[in-house]
Amino acid sequence: MSQQKIGVLLANLGTPDEPTTPAVKRYLKQFLSDPRVIDLPKWKWQFILNFMVLPKRAPRVVEAYKSIWTEAGSPLLSISRQQQKAVQSYFNAKNQNVIVELGMSYGNPSIESAVERLIKHDVEKIIVLPLYPQYSSTTTASVFDAFARALTQHKKVVPFEFIHNYHNEPLYIKALANTIQLEQDELLLFSFHGIPARYETEGDFYAEHCRKTAHLVAEQLDLTEKQWHISFQSRFGKEEWLKPYTDETLMGFPSKNIKKVAVICPGFSADCLETIEEIAEENRENFEHAGGESYRYIPALNANSDHIRLLVKLIEDKLA
Repeated sequence: MSQQKIGVLLANLGTPDEPTTPAVKRYLKQFLSDPRVIDLPKWKWQFILNFMVLPKRAPRVVEAYKSIWTEAGSPLLSISRQQQKAVQSYFNAKNQNVIVELGMSYGNPSIESAVERLIKHDVEKIIVLPLYPQYSSTTTASVFDAFARALTQHKKVVPFEFIHNYHNEPLYIKALANTIQLEQDELLLFSFHGIPARYETEGDFYAEHCRKTAHLVAEQLDLTEKQWHISFQSRFGKEEWLKPYTDETLMGFPSKNIKKVAVICPGFSADCLETIEEIAEENRENFEHAGGESYRYIPALNANSDHIRLLVKLIEDKLA
């Protein structure tokens, strides 16, 4: 009996092609032009973006990317490739007719190109797995938009499944918990990427999902309320974002006699600029300058075996 050929699209945010000003400007322009990310009127925002934001922000972002770039290129892309390869290897070993492709909402490889490759493989169904445990309109919904745009290029639209979130999936919670081993008197800080606060009041599930993830991990580790804290990082612009802010939280800890901190970023499936440069480096400096004594960044799940097992289960649930 023939086996149905299934396509899997692993999707993440994206990265510049290289740490240069033209490449970073190209990437930032695509990213910040997405109305899911910045929902100001287009005519107004495009002027601000092109004549104020990009000229000022791009040079700083270039230097940040240079500081984390590796021989394999962007950490986000190289780790995402490892995830793709590991998931593909699993299904190959099981002799299942599954093709795994990687696509990014912004930059390369694009979601559109990934869908094109899957259709050329004559898949009969596509499973879309955005690598965002917590749903947000700024991330998960952008993947859906890009996937839908890709389908408009084809008469043959095969059935598809879209994985909305996995913020409370037991294997995900266990995978996170397995990476955490707190030292004596060390506080655990869950730092999630922020979004404008009004997005929550407008119906975005993100903040709810983040808080649920943190509570479940703390519960799994049997932590008391005094042993952990939640915050939100990477705010942009002057609008109020989800609070408390990670940088302000870390700078305020020493005055509360919290001198030892371990920081984990459960919303990131792969280490990237926001974890390596912002959390592991910049916020370490903030904490230490404020009087902190011990600071540890706990790496993202990346391509570790627990994470691959989780991704495989999410896909297998849809295969079933």
